[in-house]
Amino acid sequence: MRRNNSELWLAFFAMLGITAVYAVVLAATREVPAAGELFGHSLGIFGFTLMLMTETLYSLRKRSRSARWGKMSSWLKFHIFTGLVGPFMVLLHTSWKFNGLAGAVTLLTLIVVFSGIIGRYIYTAVPRTADGTEIESAELERQIAASDAQIKEWLAARPQMAPLLQRRLDALPDASQAGWVAVLGRSLIEWEYRRAWKRERRKADAKVRAQMAEIEKMVRRKQALTRQVASLAMARRLLAVWHAVHIPIGMALFTAAFVHIAGALYFSTFLR
Repeated sequence: MRRNNSELWLAFFAMLGITAVYAVVLAATREVPAAGELFGHSLGIFGFTLMLMTETLYSLRKRSRSARWGKMSSWLKFHIFTGLVGPFMVLLHTSWKFNGLAGAVTLLTLIVVFSGIIGRYIYTAVPRTADGTEIESAELERQIAASDAQIKEWLAARPQMAPLLQRRLDALPDASQAGWVAVLGRSLIEWEYRRAWKRERRKADAKVRAQMAEIEKMVRRKQALTRQVASLAMARRLLAVWHAVHIPIGMALFTAAFVHIAGALYFSTFLR
């Protein structure tokens, strides 16, 4: 399954827009928006609402396997979007003051966001279909066989490219040694080999470069499938460990946040 980062880009542009509004308010009032005033208070309300949606909606959808209201992959994207934008708004709501319980809530929020980023990275190591269902080893093996057949068919029509293709295959990391490093460090490993391949492409003429691009596409597909087969069990174990850490931290965050909200309402509203 090919993944994109559309939810990350949407979150980035949403935070950029919020920052622009924050800057306008800052310039108009010539002071940092206070947490208890209208704008700062609104940031806190909307930010916490998004965080609450992050904590509940995706979990409810994941537990409703028979539901037909949206794909799991779409809900995950929404989960990531709200999980980034909500904490960012809460951070702006703090007026950059991190004392007492509010400071603890902010710290827990940052820890949960950082943990979520790690969780997303581990999650993408587990192969899935377009609707978010995990792909089992047998299906991956079938896809590897299809990839091998495609490479052989391509090579049969271009036998002169055999040495170049073999060099590329020989340069691949040993997937049989896959462990937690293969899961957590896969981006760095792939980056190193792509960089070496690009250096070789620059030395070739235009015709060979076009064929090298085709080789790269096929080999990277085979490499990804092979790595997924070798590291599937480890990725699932890491994901289980991540859940065991992330969920309690999230519960602590929302407990502290509700206490903070109750205190804020009591001291700034009910005592007036």
